[in-house]
Amino acid sequence: MYTLLKPITIREKLLEVNMRIFTLRDFELFSQLPSQKAKYFLEKESGEGGLFLRLKKGLYGLRTDLPSEEEIANRLYRPSYISFEYALAYYNILPEMVYSVTSATTKPTRMFELTGKTFSFLKIKKEAYRGYLLKKEEGKIYLIAEPEKAVVDYLYFIVLGKKHPNERLYTHSLRKKKLLEYARLYKRDKLITLVKKL
Repeated sequence: MYTLLKPITIREKLLEVNMRIFTLRDFELFSQLPSQKAKYFLEKESGEGGLFLRLKKGLYGLRTDLPSEEEIANRLYRPSYISFEYALAYYNILPEMVYSVTSATTKPTRMFELTGKTFSFLKIKKEAYRGYLLKKEEGKIYLIAEPEKAVVDYLYFIVLGKKHPNERLYTHSLRKKKLLEYARLYKRDKLITLVKKL
């Protein structure tokens, strides 16, 4: 596609196809460059002041036009969906500011520090990896837990003793049947009891 790669042209072309976060393979297909040349260009342009920001090994973002923190979270560690405190704040269930993008994953628990933000991924049971939806808003596309699933994911970690309870959760508008349905996925009696008390 490009014989002489000019950063400004590459940026414009990437934005045209809404490709603001991508892997080396994505970039190879986009640029039609051989693997080594694509890798060299990405590495060169990921330095200070370059076109790209290296988000982690093999994952890059457009430095000047980074995708939303929700989209970064979804691509940073897969499979994952946004849940816990971040989703609770998004749905106004937790009336507090959150400073970390929290996600559920079936992979080992991990944490990343990027662009002045913490992205944390907490491992949940494979059987409980459901109850999320694809959000499309303001040009963003990402996976986030349904309100009831975000509450259950959060309460599960309270039951495990890995999170502190917050007495200020606004759960009055949530569907009780849905909460119990999601709680049963974790197969923990304490969690089911806690959900019944909401």
